[in-house]
Amino acid sequence: MSAPAALVQQDEALLTIRDGAPFEIINPYGDSRIVLICEHASSQVPERLDNLGLPEDQLSSHIGWDPGARDLATGLSSALNAPLVAARFSRLIYDCNRPPDAPSAMPHRTEVCDVPGNEHITEAERLARAEEIYHPFHQAASDVLRFKRDNGIDPVVVTVHSFTPVFNGKQRSVDIGYLHAEDDRLSTALQYHSTYCTRYNVQLNQPYAPVDGVLHTIEKHLESGAFPYVMIEVRNDLLADTETHADILSLLSECIPKAVSSLDDHP
Repeated sequence: MSAPAALVQQDEALLTIRDGAPFEIINPYGDSRIVLICEHASSQVPERLDNLGLPEDQLSSHIGWDPGARDLATGLSSALNAPLVAARFSRLIYDCNRPPDAPSAMPHRTEVCDVPGNEHITEAERLARAEEIYHPFHQAASDVLRFKRDNGIDPVVVTVHSFTPVFNGKQRSVDIGYLHAEDDRLSTALQYHSTYCTRYNVQLNQPYAPVDGVLHTIEKHLESGAFPYVMIEVRNDLLADTETHADILSLLSECIPKAVSSLDDHP
């Protein structure tokens, strides 16, 4: 896998050299068949967008990223020796888990506030964000998957997210969710193994479901070839606590390999 091309500072470009690349690949040559993806890993905003007109406390809240998800994903990358593709900019700039034609890819309003920098975004600006953030991010994920296949490894995709305990005023009861569409093999196996070694409330297709459009990344890459997959959602207050974060990392580090191994027994 080649390194991302150097960014050229141009007046018409969104990203500058100081912003850096739109993604990072951690442990790119990890020998696990698991490929980790974290679309909402950062709350960073390109300097030209002036924080989208939002204060820092809002950008650093769950509206700007998935708090704790990157740390959990990097911990899994180390524990499983698995490559990780992580986004480097806020989902308010571009939500890499949404297609370019989705309004939620560059939302002008969240559940808690308006996003001034997105309210009057032009079609050219939308295109620039997709070209400079979305497409490079997904090309990086494609490159990692292709590298696995080229080396005779059938990949397994695990996307890592966190969610807020209260959404639109409604308390959520689930602690950890394993999301899937038609292929439920990995999520079901993961729930099975998790149930025997955790006190957390673990559910399938909670707090979101495929109808919410949250499986875009997985569905996009399935177009290039089938693979087992799961989208993991963890309540973000659990990841904010050092003890429970470590506990969940240990749980997933133990149960993901077991679930993946069970696929060979029940293809």
